[in-house]
Amino acid sequence: MTVHHESEPKLYRYSRILCGVSTHVLCALFTGFMTVLAKPGSSLFSWHPFLMTLGFSFLMTEAVLLFNPYSSPVRKLKHKTKGRLHWILQCLSLCCATAGLCAIIYNKNLNDKPHFTSWHGLVGVITVAVVGLQSLGGLPLLYPKVAKGWSLAKLKRYHATSGLLTYLLGSFSLFLGLCSSWFSTSVSGSVWYLAVLCPVLCALVIMSQVTNAYMARKRVQY
Repeated sequence: MTVHHESEPKLYRYSRILCGVSTHVLCALFTGFMTVLAKPGSSLFSWHPFLMTLGFSFLMTEAVLLFNPYSSPVRKLKHKTKGRLHWILQCLSLCCATAGLCAIIYNKNLNDKPHFTSWHGLVGVITVAVVGLQSLGGLPLLYPKVAKGWSLAKLKRYHATSGLLTYLLGSFSLFLGLCSSWFSTSVSGSVWYLAVLCPVLCALVIMSQVTNAYMARKRVQY
């Protein structure tokens, strides 16, 4: 059974549409800003902030927004098709994050610097591993025959919950990156605070989307 959004108050529906569209724009602007700041290709290190932002801010956010009932760019497609697109974007996000991780590891090796000595480094490598596990966890939903004996509804709920935690972990990793010496020396003042707001606001919208989706399902069931 599906939830009919037409029965919702117009103000509520329009506010949801505005939040969703704003999130699309925000993650794109933030990724563009980081691209200009990092100048990928100018040095080996420059690939790290660029690829991590592309993976955790843009691709991962867009992967979740595919299921947004108000602002999804593929809203009219079947849920199964959305699921496949979601998984593809998640895998692209994982590829970018892994490449970004490899870039910083190689850069530190060249400069004889120790690895994972900061919270940013530790949370970052954990996040990349968790994103990989989350992508693997989505396979039973794409191919239900793999999950014989399991309730598909429960698997979806577990995947959504772990996916939200993974997204928040990625957002926290981005936040720690914005607190790094490289970013703090490149950006200061109000621009720094505006940059920090981007992953924070996107995380709030994604949290609202996931929690509302399952609250709505419970209301329909009752």
